[in-house]
Amino acid sequence: MSAPIVRALSDLRAQHKTWILAGETVGVVPTMGALHDGHLSLVKAAKAACDRAIVTIFVNPKQFNNPEDLAKYPRTEQSDAEKLAPYDVDAVFVPEADEIYPDGYATTVSVSGVSDVLEGAFRPGHFDGVSTIVAKLFLMTGAQRAFFGEKDYQQLMLVRCMARDLNIPIDVIGCPTVREASGLAMSSRNMRLSAEAKARAAKLYELMTKAATQLERGQDWTVLQQAALDQLAAAGFGEVEYFDLRCAQTLQPVTDTAKPARLLAAVWLDGVRLIDNIAVTR
Repeated sequence: MSAPIVRALSDLRAQHKTWILAGETVGVVPTMGALHDGHLSLVKAAKAACDRAIVTIFVNPKQFNNPEDLAKYPRTEQSDAEKLAPYDVDAVFVPEADEIYPDGYATTVSVSGVSDVLEGAFRPGHFDGVSTIVAKLFLMTGAQRAFFGEKDYQQLMLVRCMARDLNIPIDVIGCPTVREASGLAMSSRNMRLSAEAKARAAKLYELMTKAATQLERGQDWTVLQQAALDQLAAAGFGEVEYFDLRCAQTLQPVTDTAKPARLLAAVWLDGVRLIDNIAVTR
């Protein structure tokens, strides 16, 4: 049996009211659908930590700076509901666009600083769209806890900052990246890769892991970075938007592991944009 789908905010809030009156905690997993095991790991975490769990599915047009990317994004509502069924999700909130952005909608939530680098530099307006929809979903669901994957590490930092600054009473919980057997980070975009390209895509994680290990052993970051870029090109990757070492707290550039750091990458392969990140420590 598929998980229960709720489309109207009024229906969701009526259900939420009964949970709160019963003293139950509510968790939310915001998604854009096309669910995979990474998403389902977040659902599992929400079910383990909360009395009730809501999964939201909304392909948010405001976070796509490329109209073609929005058009190509997979919409798989029925299969998503079937995947959620074994997890006993309490509600799957699938609002229509006019429920989220009604006529006359005029508000944007913008988070400066953390949104200005990496993804923010290459996808203008993307994080404004993310922070706006996530703020709305936090308020619409009334959840006390929200679960996000660390694969989108910069997004996780942005959401935490937004919730803190707006005094939204919610605990934003980061969950480990789920990977395929090859090491490739699970992503809805992987569906657009051919079998051959998907096999090559695993090279990104391999090179990131290799660079992190060598950096932890004291090797020069500039040399390691260039070596990785050369090997990505040799493996058939296209544009590398960034392959950077950043402070884990501020996302400012660093060249060593004196403090906790994060290696983050965004690369193109066969017309598909892939992102990944890993922790780097001494």
